[in-house]
Amino acid sequence: MFETSESHDKPEFRPLHVARRREGLYEAAKEMVADLSNWTVVKADDSACTLHCERKGGLLGGTSKVTVRVEGPEGLPSSTIHVRAEAQGGLLSNEKSVVAEFMKPFTRRVC
Repeated sequence: MFETSESHDKPEFRPLHVARRREGLYEAAKEMVADLSNWTVVKADDSACTLHCERKGGLLGGTSKVTVRVEGPEGLPSSTIHVRAEAQGGLLSNEKSVVAEFMKPFTRRVC
């Protein structure tokens, strides 16, 4: 399991702080998952601004369970996005790369 944390050195491994409303950032996260190949939303908890996703990595990479969570005060332009990935098999699964696969293009999209 790997998740974003303020303690990580690389920006793609830290929570992303954005001066946007939580609801808008959550919608952007949904769009990002739809645009990524091999990613699907399994469950969207709109009230909690949380996406539960699967990322298919093929025979060697296996499947990863990914949680994308947006936090922030309702209605105010200040939000933080957190990503957590857990391997569900696969010989060469790399949860850090799964988190970066979402965070790098998402940062470009919303910043």
